[in-house]
Amino acid sequence: MKQIKMGGILPCSAISLGCMRMAGLSDKNVDMIVDCAIERGISCFDHADIYGGGDSEVRFGEYLKRRPGARANIVLQTKCGIRSGQYDFSKEHIIESAEGSLKRLGVDYVDILLLHRPDTLMEPEEVAEAFETLHRAGKVRYFGVSNHNPYQIELLKTAVKNPLIANQLQFSVTEAGMVASGMNVNMKNSDSVMHDGGILEYSRIKNMTVQTWSPFQYGFFSGAFVDSEKFPELNQKLEEIGRIYNISKTAVAAAWILRHPANMQLIAGTMNPSRLSDICDAADVELTRSQWYEIYLAAGHSLP
Repeated sequence: MKQIKMGGILPCSAISLGCMRMAGLSDKNVDMIVDCAIERGISCFDHADIYGGGDSEVRFGEYLKRRPGARANIVLQTKCGIRSGQYDFSKEHIIESAEGSLKRLGVDYVDILLLHRPDTLMEPEEVAEAFETLHRAGKVRYFGVSNHNPYQIELLKTAVKNPLIANQLQFSVTEAGMVASGMNVNMKNSDSVMHDGGILEYSRIKNMTVQTWSPFQYGFFSGAFVDSEKFPELNQKLEEIGRIYNISKTAVAAAWILRHPANMQLIAGTMNPSRLSDICDAADVELTRSQWYEIYLAAGHSLP
């Protein structure tokens, strides 16, 4: 498994298991997917307090009880800040949410806590106080954000002194605005529209690791592009390159993300061990520059 350093600080696997869909799984199925992840070299596991209404964290916590010693060898991440009908970055909510996650996971600390979605009513000083309280108590080692743009991060940093080591963002070969806008500067086509304020380049400059959610989806959870009749040219190209490396089309799509020099971390949300194993094959493949661009163009993007 390819290894990266989150934020240039925290060693972990280039592929993380996203646990959003873990809620409601049987003990057997939880054991199968997490055991598979660990066997394939995945060391990072991504949660959020809202996943399954908290049940995803509960199920993972019960796994840790069944696997004494497993906690010491993994990077455990969770997120907070989303409440019913609102976002909440208040000091009280951040601390309460983090402590709730610790209780559900059955652990003394998490390695990373992310702010899930930007709260426009955020007071940076409150966030800083919450982070410092959690860090000083040994309950959170590192912090980051999710779905934030550069100026929102810079606003946080006016008060937050703890390093922000990660930003979790939607990214796939079909939802590739982060790279498309950067290659269509000064153009008037659809790929030139910058929706994120240059977050990819900002992340590289600031040494924040981009974690990619929905790496195999098109649209906002519209469906998977692999084997979709809506993307015939892309699937043909994925299959063609997959034959070269003897990996699946899904693995090629994952390898496309991991090939980028930003050293992104791919969040794989599948609860199917066979599919997860296929995805992990991507960590052993480095696409050529030409193959990367061939896949990009086959997904319908343009070069000026």
